[in-house]
Amino acid sequence: MRSKFPSRWLPYVLLFPTLALCGLFLYYPVVQSFRLSTYRAILMGLHQKYVGLENYVRLFTSSDYLNSLKVTFIFAFGVVLIGLSISLAIALLANRKVRGARIYRIALIWPYALSPAVAGSIWLFLLNPTVGVVNYVLKELFGISPDWMSNGNLALLAVTMAAAWKNMGYNIVFFLAGLQNVPGEVLEAARVDGAGPWRTFWSVTFPMLSPTTFFLLIMNLIYAFFGGFGLISVMTEGGPAQATNILIYKLYQDAFRFQKWGTAAAQSVVLFIMVVALTLIQFRTTGRRVHYGGN
Repeated sequence: MRSKFPSRWLPYVLLFPTLALCGLFLYYPVVQSFRLSTYRAILMGLHQKYVGLENYVRLFTSSDYLNSLKVTFIFAFGVVLIGLSISLAIALLANRKVRGARIYRIALIWPYALSPAVAGSIWLFLLNPTVGVVNYVLKELFGISPDWMSNGNLALLAVTMAAAWKNMGYNIVFFLAGLQNVPGEVLEAARVDGAGPWRTFWSVTFPMLSPTTFFLLIMNLIYAFFGGFGLISVMTEGGPAQATNILIYKLYQDAFRFQKWGTAAAQSVVLFIMVVALTLIQFRTTGRRVHYGGN
């Protein structure tokens, strides 16, 4: 039986606050980004000149932008690979029945509650070439003390590790939930059939985690494209020599440091389309191998 509202206008009244907020803070900025991407600011932004697709042509013929594109893909790949693999391994350990398991699980989640600025400051201290814990361990074990923020490759590795660690608590929560929903009788049947721990994991547990893994793959990919700004800002500011200047940080630089509003708007449109395209590709490829169960 369909429910009826006392007035035909009541549903619209109830939806109006949500639609108004979405329109003001979501849809309007998106439309403005598309519009501004076809203009170029002149005279310190006091006037605008319509240039069509010129801003997009400039982007894809700019060596700096192409470098940021390459850095972003490397950064995103590292965040997804490191974050998901280590999070799954930790979730498997945290899922064991041991004394104080709840305390361990809460402790594993807390990095996600930190702000990017705090997380970046923690990693800056850990990787400090003089007093950092990481360099102390490396020097004691291997006799090396790298300067993480002066070398481009090391700086990119550092911000990738920091970003993966920052999002690890989020991944662990979902992996734990997925592991606790794996039917115990299925695991028991695998053991009865003679499957060892590794065979049970790869043949039974991991396929049943495919919906969770697929969801986290998409979320970590979006996080890598948009959520790395705070860490980059605190740790490297895009340096050294643009080695960590990912797309979202370059967008910020062009918009708020150099006042290139048209170019920045074009970058936001490209970034938006890129993430949507990657998500659709993931849904059409990886999604086919996701096992959701059924009767």
